[in-house]
Amino acid sequence: MNILLIKGHQPYPTSPGTLNKSLVEQAAAYFRQAGFGLRQSDVTADWDNDTEIDHHLWADAVVFQFPLNSMGLPWRLKKYLDDVYTAGMDGRMARGDGRTRSDPSRQYGSGGALVETRYMLSVTLNAPVSAFGDPDQTFFAGRTLDDLLTPVHLNFKFFGMQALPTFAMHDVKKAPTITEDLARFEAHLKTVFPAG
Repeated sequence: MNILLIKGHQPYPTSPGTLNKSLVEQAAAYFRQAGFGLRQSDVTADWDNDTEIDHHLWADAVVFQFPLNSMGLPWRLKKYLDDVYTAGMDGRMARGDGRTRSDPSRQYGSGGALVETRYMLSVTLNAPVSAFGDPDQTFFAGRTLDDLLTPVHLNFKFFGMQALPTFAMHDVKKAPTITEDLARFEAHLKTVFPAG
């Protein structure tokens, strides 16, 4: 299996990215130990769109590691997706939105070329797990983390990609349980990407 591992953290003075870097390092070590092909990208570095598209075409799965920022993606990861995926709309990653004038039955969002590619989101966030999936919690009002990330999931679905189970480390600032969370992450990787 070939894995593209993308570090999507945008450093800030209050959030230098140590935790997300540790998760990327842990994932990379697991993928290497499992004998998988591995390529890595870091959105804080400059990138070449064609090289990144080639990485996506090579990958069987893409793993995105990022913190939840303003209830979504860090701006630098969003820019990476805008740049790379828009460039890939030339037919390499998608053939337009899937519709054609000659076949009105084709639906919007059916033009993705990455139909054999899976993706996994791995997210760090300050909100506690108890804030999600509970209608009595007024802020998210019963929404799950994946509900919150629906626009991200729809972007990848547009390109034909298939979602794998999301991993999340909750409450990383107010009540961190880093050791236990790193063990959960290892178990998650072994379940989602079992070694051959």
